[in-house]
Amino acid sequence: MTDLAFSKDAMKEYEWMLTRYPNKEAALLPTLRIAEREFENLDPAAMKYVADLMGLSPAKVLGVVTFYTHYRREGTGTYHLQVCSTLSCALRGSEDVCAHLSAKLGVGLGETTDDGLFTLSKVECLASCDTAPMLQCNDDYHEGLTLEDVDHLIDRLREEAKAGGAA
Repeated sequence: MTDLAFSKDAMKEYEWMLTRYPNKEAALLPTLRIAEREFENLDPAAMKYVADLMGLSPAKVLGVVTFYTHYRREGTGTYHLQVCSTLSCALRGSEDVCAHLSAKLGVGLGETTDDGLFTLSKVECLASCDTAPMLQCNDDYHEGLTLEDVDHLIDRLREEAKAGGAA
């Protein structure tokens, strides 16, 4: 396993960020965002690096990463499709969206397509109850979804990936 380290710019951002919080531990979530950006995902080595950097136990960092669904973990596809499953989304069709995506992609919840392009997850509230049903794909919200909207989104993402524009 290679030793990871933040780039000079990332370390500068981390040090500045520490000045914005009352104690070092309070900066864990944004530090994980920096690590995610620097290392592409939060695999065990990245989590250990953050724990060592911040003087925290690796278990504490792992607990935070696994509690919050928005962090990219090892094995997450290029596009992480997170379907909101709270009451307002469920009442407006999120179960149908999950089932449709599962069938279209050929994966179950928590699985990644064989090509590594899509990971499908059901998550708790994404704070967009008035636009249910919705899903978050990486950092983008897709709200008021119909199954046709889902088909168009998947087709567009596949085209972007094929063209080399996957984000």
